[in-house]
Amino acid sequence: MSTGTGNPSQPGTPSLLRAINDRAALELLLEQGPLSRSQLGTLTGLSKPTASQLLARLESAGLVVPVGTTAGRPGPGAQLYEINPRAAYVAGLDVNPSRIRVAIADITGGIVTEHRLPLPEGNPGEALAQITMALDTATAAAGLDRGALRQIVIGTPGALDPATGELRYAAHLLGWHAPRLVDDLTDALRLPVAMENDVNLAAVAEQRVGLAQGVRDFVLLWVEEGIGAALVLGGRMHRGHTGGAGEVGYMPMPGAPLIKNVHLEVENSGGFQELAGAPAVLALAREHGLSGGTAKAVVAEAVERGADAFLRTLAERMATGLAAIVAVVDPELVLLSGSVPRAGGEALRALVQEELTGLAVPRPRLLLSELAGSPVVIGALQTALATAREQVFSTH
Repeated sequence: MSTGTGNPSQPGTPSLLRAINDRAALELLLEQGPLSRSQLGTLTGLSKPTASQLLARLESAGLVVPVGTTAGRPGPGAQLYEINPRAAYVAGLDVNPSRIRVAIADITGGIVTEHRLPLPEGNPGEALAQITMALDTATAAAGLDRGALRQIVIGTPGALDPATGELRYAAHLLGWHAPRLVDDLTDALRLPVAMENDVNLAAVAEQRVGLAQGVRDFVLLWVEEGIGAALVLGGRMHRGHTGGAGEVGYMPMPGAPLIKNVHLEVENSGGFQELAGAPAVLALAREHGLSGGTAKAVVAEAVERGADAFLRTLAERMATGLAAIVAVVDPELVLLSGSVPRAGGEALRALVQEELTGLAVPRPRLLLSELAGSPVVIGALQTALATAREQVFSTH
């Protein structure tokens, strides 16, 4: 015989139904912006009294706030509600050997502050010191205490080995190779920290808010100082057994020296990197009389000057690497991202598409990323927001 004191979250109980309705309402407010009680009731199928109770509950928990009234209808306007942006904050960081980009977003995804912080050349310090500096700079600018952050996601050029927790494929990132790096950061900061490969985060950004929305199988090729790729298969990020899926800079390539024992190299110096990484782009540029000081600059100069021979050779090199990838993965979409493809714009994209069509049997769409700002930071924030919302929306 029941005593009425069972588990309140047991399936079918009123508390579980309330939690489901609350979560559905919060997701609608995130997607559609301010809504009235009546609008929320219509969208969720709840009665007006139940919708009123729901909104009162969420307002009491600090998750929604009133924001004016409806207009344009006869009679008094209805009260509108939106997600309280101050309910939680997250931080996203993009770290490389020379600088840290950091941004803070509120729970709605609104950017509160963004910063680019240079690191001292040769001795940037340990990971904890770098991250603390970046977070303190950003939170101070936003008028927040560091404890207001519910999740921190850090993008790096390497990948965490799932078995050891060590950062691999990033020997050039000094001060970031402690055996328990993420645990150490979490303990020292007293905040939840997660780490992900930077190119994977760029793919997350495309998947959530970019050109890969709704695409189940796609490849993102990232070309900056180094070359990397992200593979999304069946809608899920493919990281590989040791976290190294997508480290295509090490891939042996025709036309590049065959480098053995690449695991002993300090820098990413595999075949694809030797063919189309930033040093190779600069060397190619010099052969064609281009004078810019960075790979991004010489590609932009080539587009402006109509240096077709340079652009076609670069496109052929990029397409050669892509042909090997798409032959194995057969994706629906390939996205070009990073400073080099962005500098090349549609001119370079079209040439890569032409070359790839002749080299590979699969015919994926080939698009140039349209995201504004840092795709890595955007992906870090999107990842952090997903975690923070799950916590905040499910535990009020």
